[in-house]
Amino acid sequence: MKLSIIIPAFNEEETIAEILRRISDLPLDIEKEIIVVDDGSKDRTREILEELKKSLDFTLLVHSENKGKGAAIKTGIKPATGELIIIQDADLEYDPNDYPVLIEPFLNKGAKVVYGSRNLQKNEISSIGFYLGGRFLTLAFNLLYGAKITDVNTCYKVFQANILKNEIELKEDNFNFCEEVSAKVVRKGHQIMEVPIRYYPRNKKEGKKLYWVDGLRGLWAIVKYRVIE
Repeated sequence: MKLSIIIPAFNEEETIAEILRRISDLPLDIEKEIIVVDDGSKDRTREILEELKKSLDFTLLVHSENKGKGAAIKTGIKPATGELIIIQDADLEYDPNDYPVLIEPFLNKGAKVVYGSRNLQKNEISSIGFYLGGRFLTLAFNLLYGAKITDVNTCYKVFQANILKNEIELKEDNFNFCEEVSAKVVRKGHQIMEVPIRYYPRNKKEGKKLYWVDGLRGLWAIVKYRVIE
């Protein structure tokens, strides 16, 4: 079995080298494939990635302009060859050492979709606003879709690749990828299993890119894919 790791990156010159080294050095019981999508970075991210390719094994795909996290993920899905696909942010908020915990349900419990929840164990929060906003979106999602998840906006989402490649069509280009993909896998009848993960939040000064409008987009996606589409 192979795990395809899709890393959307936009202006992450401070962290991209470290996260790639952590993933590359991580021992796993299954093969791994790393796909980085530079989403039109304006800093040195692409230059650093080109240099890293000399010593690390990963595929680099490039957007000529910034299109959004969802767009970068969709670009990364197309060439992925693994039976499993995981989303990995290019910062250091999420720890690749949690991969074995995220993969275990696929190997031993017949899972098709697994989310790493920041809310199933004690973790820091970046701000009370981000925390409450995430909890509200998760509550809204559960109410509309009859789900029982605890963290709809987590980065760590793992899927059987066939689901993303053949069963659902992804449309959203921004952070509301999280709500869209969650809505569509549930509507296809797949259960989302959750496991606890570690989380090391950063703030706006450190490069966090979420804004209040992203919460509105997420809420709209929850409603749209339940009521309209």
